[in-house]
Amino acid sequence: MFGGKSCILRGGSVSLALVILIFLMLTLLVSEENPLRSSLFDVQLQFSASPPPSPPPSSSSSVCNYAKGKWVKDKKRPLYSGSECKQWLSSMWACRVMGRPDFSFEGYRWQPQGCNMPQFDRFTFLTRMQNKTIAFIGDSLGRQQFQSLMCMATGGEDSPEVQNVGWEYGLVKPKGALRPDGWAYRFPTTNTTILYYWSASLSDLVPMKNTDPPRLTAMHLDRPPAFMRKYLHRFDVLVLNTGHHWNRGKIEGNHWVMHVNGTQVQGEFLKDISHAKVFTIRSVAKWLDAQLPLHPRLRAFFRTISPRHFRNGDWNTGGNCNNTVPLSRGSEINGDDGSVDATVESAVNGTRIKILDITALSELRDEAHISGSKLKPRKPKKVKSNVTSTAPVINDCLHWCLPGVPDTWNELFIAQI
Repeated sequence: MFGGKSCILRGGSVSLALVILIFLMLTLLVSEENPLRSSLFDVQLQFSASPPPSPPPSSSSSVCNYAKGKWVKDKKRPLYSGSECKQWLSSMWACRVMGRPDFSFEGYRWQPQGCNMPQFDRFTFLTRMQNKTIAFIGDSLGRQQFQSLMCMATGGEDSPEVQNVGWEYGLVKPKGALRPDGWAYRFPTTNTTILYYWSASLSDLVPMKNTDPPRLTAMHLDRPPAFMRKYLHRFDVLVLNTGHHWNRGKIEGNHWVMHVNGTQVQGEFLKDISHAKVFTIRSVAKWLDAQLPLHPRLRAFFRTISPRHFRNGDWNTGGNCNNTVPLSRGSEINGDDGSVDATVESAVNGTRIKILDITALSELRDEAHISGSKLKPRKPKKVKSNVTSTAPVINDCLHWCLPGVPDTWNELFIAQI
């Protein structure tokens, strides 16, 4: 009897203990200050609900709007010497060498809206880019950006240790050509390679089998350049650009014949050069975006078009941008509107490709072009004349003086790597 009562009491004690334990747990769970509650709740959500959809890839930073901001004076500019960087810089773009009389355009930097960019330091940059390859593919404005970065990375100083590795990428000067299709240089201390490949339209150019002059070239609008397809796996950073060769004069002058799906374009839609340009930019962006998952280390940028400051409607000869007053067009770009280059913006929207939006900020710098510089006079021939000839003045409102605006393009893209 007593034994049975004892068993009942022990059973009751166990039941009471369970009730108390459950009560304590419920008290903890309903406490608003208990971090365990949110953890358990989160775990429950993971099993009871499907995960939220991932946000679509963004083509611009959500923290810093690099395309918006203002030009400010900076006594530390320029980043390199325009008269000393002769190893990398084309003489026509070195305005100090070419005898431009004013250089006030060199003393400005871009201050983005909502953030501060660190001062560019070439040693820090090369360390960050250790064992990496940076590739520029585009037109002559892409070549300017490439030369700008070479001057920035070397401090504009002679650097005999930098190796010419163009042969690794087939970038050698063909017999009879003025220049190779591009250049590639390697900094041996950090194994950093910087290269440029000329592709003015970002379409694949293939010689056609015609015997009668002029020799025609198939311009495949739906195919990226063979160089990019071949060497993409070797790139860590890629910067694309196109724009100024999309006009009738350039296309006919180069004897390019537009093709799609391997056949010559017949329809009227793509015969419109503006339509062909949009089609090509979207095609190359779509192809590149599809390749990026196969190359997870690759960061890709598409730079917007560089503005051209022609005057008096003189588009063909480059115009007359003889303004020398900095920021006469204003110093700030504000607002939440998109890029001036809507074609590139729409092409990269929703992809993994970042937009390098430089159009609006460069539009404010009409005084920074090479127009006004003088061509280097050749050694005068011995002629029986007392007339002294003067060097012709460059009339180019498309290309920029270096040091100059393209340095800022590089700073912006380096900040976003």
